[in-house]
Amino acid sequence: MSTDLSFITNEENQNLKERFKILIKSTDFFDCLVGYFYSSGFHAIYPSLEDTQKIRILIGISTNRETFNVMEEANKATQQLFDFSHAETKQEVENLVLAEMEESEDNRNVEEGVHIFIEWIKTGKLEIRAYPSKKIHAKLYIMTFSEDDRDRGRVITGSSNFTQAGLVDNLEFNVELKNRSDYEFAKNKFDKLWADAVDVSEKYVQTIQDKTWLTQNVTPYELYLKFLYEYFKDELSQTDEVFVRYLPQEFKRLEYQEQAVLNAKKIVLEYGGVFISDVVGLGKTYISAMLAGQLDGRTLVIAPPVLLEKTNPGSWPNVFSDFRVPADYESIGRLDNLIERGTEKYTNIIIDEAHRFRTETTITYEKLAEICRGKRVILVTATPYNNSPKDILSLLKLFQKGQKSTIPNLPNLEFFFNSLDKKLKQLDRKKDYDKYIETVKENAREIRNKVLKYLMVRRTRAEIEEYFSRDIKEQGLKFPKVAKPVPLFYELNEKEDFIFNRTIELIANQFKYARYMPMLYYKNELNQLERQSQRNMGRFMKILLVKRLESSFFAFRNTGQRFLNSYNMFLKELDDGFIYVSKKYSNKIFELLESDDDEALQKLIDEGKAERYSSEDFKDELRTDLEHDRAILMEIKRLWEQIDRDPKLLKFKKELSTNATLQKNHLIIFTESKETANYLFEEINKEYPKKILLFTGDSKEAVRDKVIANFDARARSKKGDYRILISTEVLSEGVNLHRSNVVVNYDIPWNPTRMMQRVGRINRVDTPFDVIHTFNFFPTTQSNDQIKLKEAAEGKINAFLTLLGGDAELLTEGEPIGSHELFDRLTSAKTLEGNDESEESELKYLRVIQDIREKNAELFERIKRLPKKARTSKQKFESAGSLITYFRLGKLQKFFMSKDKDEAQELDFMTAAKLLESNPEEKRKHIPGEIYDLLDKNKNAFIVATTEEVTKPQRGKGKDSAANILKILKATMSNTQKFTEDQEDYLRKVFTQLEEGGLPKQTTKNTLQALQSLRKELVNPLKVLAVLQANIPAGLLESHYAEQNPAASGKREVILSLYLAGEKE
Repeated sequence: MSTDLSFITNEENQNLKERFKILIKSTDFFDCLVGYFYSSGFHAIYPSLEDTQKIRILIGISTNRETFNVMEEANKATQQLFDFSHAETKQEVENLVLAEMEESEDNRNVEEGVHIFIEWIKTGKLEIRAYPSKKIHAKLYIMTFSEDDRDRGRVITGSSNFTQAGLVDNLEFNVELKNRSDYEFAKNKFDKLWADAVDVSEKYVQTIQDKTWLTQNVTPYELYLKFLYEYFKDELSQTDEVFVRYLPQEFKRLEYQEQAVLNAKKIVLEYGGVFISDVVGLGKTYISAMLAGQLDGRTLVIAPPVLLEKTNPGSWPNVFSDFRVPADYESIGRLDNLIERGTEKYTNIIIDEAHRFRTETTITYEKLAEICRGKRVILVTATPYNNSPKDILSLLKLFQKGQKSTIPNLPNLEFFFNSLDKKLKQLDRKKDYDKYIETVKENAREIRNKVLKYLMVRRTRAEIEEYFSRDIKEQGLKFPKVAKPVPLFYELNEKEDFIFNRTIELIANQFKYARYMPMLYYKNELNQLERQSQRNMGRFMKILLVKRLESSFFAFRNTGQRFLNSYNMFLKELDDGFIYVSKKYSNKIFELLESDDDEALQKLIDEGKAERYSSEDFKDELRTDLEHDRAILMEIKRLWEQIDRDPKLLKFKKELSTNATLQKNHLIIFTESKETANYLFEEINKEYPKKILLFTGDSKEAVRDKVIANFDARARSKKGDYRILISTEVLSEGVNLHRSNVVVNYDIPWNPTRMMQRVGRINRVDTPFDVIHTFNFFPTTQSNDQIKLKEAAEGKINAFLTLLGGDAELLTEGEPIGSHELFDRLTSAKTLEGNDESEESELKYLRVIQDIREKNAELFERIKRLPKKARTSKQKFESAGSLITYFRLGKLQKFFMSKDKDEAQELDFMTAAKLLESNPEEKRKHIPGEIYDLLDKNKNAFIVATTEEVTKPQRGKGKDSAANILKILKATMSNTQKFTEDQEDYLRKVFTQLEEGGLPKQTTKNTLQALQSLRKELVNPLKVLAVLQANIPAGLLESHYAEQNPAASGKREVILSLYLAGEKE
């Protein structure tokens, strides 16, 4: 670069930084007048100043534009110059330093430069003053050389501040003045300004050392509290109160419910949807009613019919009426009516028992998606996540786009959930069972930490009791104690045990279920979906037999006989030359399986003859396997003819007459089988006439009214006619039965969540009882030793699950349960309280910082003021040499830990909290220089974690209906000249929804099939348009509510870091 050039623009290597390096090397005195001097950039220039005798930095106290304009007007009025006082000047400098250091890089170079800066201030080599008037606005650099040098000095003036941007990056205009008179003029002016300026050197040093990330004064305890303050800032910032226009008589305003309302309101307004998922018995209906009262617009409640009945005290219409919150109601089964009437008037949609809509590929889901589009969606369910990650995805897509979500760092939800699903599909459930269970649990953690933490309000009973205990006591409430479930072992004698075990072996391992999947033997080609549907039918029928075997001997005999009759009839049809397959009833068949209506199920399979096939169209193996199965059914029938008693019923009758808990209380007896329920009613009614009430799917409304009057503690007209209620699963949701405090599970609840739901009918926050009792029946072998009874029972459960292999997931309804752990979970009180999840609660840590705010305002204020990027160190032997860094990007918060040569690993909140957790006595340890290498690792990991989503592939190759529709549209819609503007706008909306994953799978599947059926007409754009309009409901082309709040972005921030020191550090 030519030293004769006067202009410096930072172009083509002619930057101000390089010019300074040349000039400053031989400078005795360096004077600098700037708007602000960035000491965080000092590392770039200080080596050139090391031989300089004196450095004077004069900064002009600038203000923001708005304040400047106000002061300008004031000055015009008073004709006075506005000056800062000395104290105000120093405070303004402090503010400038804090703002600078918050934005600065936190690396080794910056720290080294700032330490040199401070050292030179302390030795007097460097002095910094601030000019107290706003009237100064100049950038001036004066270099005074030695007297025997080339000339007396140089001046550089122009647009550049003393920053990286000003010295190198920005296009600037600066001029170097070499004339002595220019130098002397500038020097004299600077000296006069210097004389009137305020010395802020000490303030500068104090601010850097006490109030920025370079401070050495932060203790581990203070950093821990800062971590909690930053993480829970949204919760701490909530100032809203739950405004309830009318409180029902005797209703208590509970803190945990009001907090849920405020959290849910914030979530639904930001993301367009919220899961209200407190465990059963905590008042989700009350929370939803209060939430609806806080939201503007009209509300629609969609719920199962039983939860809409006026005779049910806990129904939605009754609770909303109690709170005087207006709403409309519709049954889950009548969504067509809603669509016909139109849903434009609704702003808020509440969906109760939302877990029923986990499957996206159903017509019901498609209708629900249309109803929810553009609305705020409130999903009420205690069990949103079952087994498949796609359970949650389907519910999310009711208010978020599958490939353009507003959830932090997860724009492509479909890719995220598909990758989790892929992990499971790569495992053989039978061979890799332990790995499979662990993967399911890992997936659940991923979903919770990356998705549900933003969208869900969920607390367990234990959390409420521990973290809201003061409020609950003040309100005079208490939760009942949940006693450990009592196992009732019904003992099989030697002959019964042999027959029981032999039957399990036959139905689980040897029976082929050929009658229920005949199309697998069809000679012509079947598509993959048809084959899977047939296999599913066989699997479901296997589970039906297993469930009936354990439910009651009576139900199993009847089911076995129905199977045998069906096989005989099917074989006769085969002999007559034709067989009938009722494929079109497959959805109805699964509904009957779910409602345990065995008779109606078999009748539909046998008589629902949708399609007739010639016997010759099937392979010979069909007859072979049908006769094989019939032989097994005949063997089972012969075996069971040898059993002449019912040990389970005998055990129950004995317990009813001798067990004090069962003798004196109202009892709720649950069974999955309607036949078992009827059988029990007939048998128990003989012993306790007119005291038994039976409720099944066949029961009329009058029976339901009797249930409520005799077993619901909030019934308007209570009665005492019945003490024992025998019910199928139809009462395990939606009806409160808390005049009882005893649940008897006559069948094994293979899914522990189902047991929790059953007990949740009596385990309510307003129950009058002190203790809740549960009894579970288990088959075992005869013994006088209680331990042997238990071991034999565990062995039988293990046999069920082991022999079923991969089909066990149907028995446990998808819940990942190791065969060895089911018995323990069914005899654990934690399962009944919803505390079976091993994860600890974030509420523990929220309470810590809330208590600090309430009890120690001074400490809270100090924590609040700790700088961003603060760091400290403490002793932690097991993780010695590690650095934990807390990052934020908009709403996204992440934690990374790195150590020595290891890669940085991401931590979840609970893991990070445990490592950061400190007590007031813990001492701060020395932070070594290598912290920056670890910090860089953590930063790089955070950058990767927050950018990888951008590069994710948008779709699979050809497997996705939406992708195939897009291919067709792009190929056929190049010629749109015949379209009106409205038609073009319609097409743009379709393209957008397809590309962003905004349409349900059922919609895209049907649309693709309709397009493919056009065949040659696919080249006709108007025909294609007509198919789209016929198959894609207009409502699904509207935006989601959340799209008005696009995904919050922002800059990546380091919030704080903790170094874990070893013994010697």
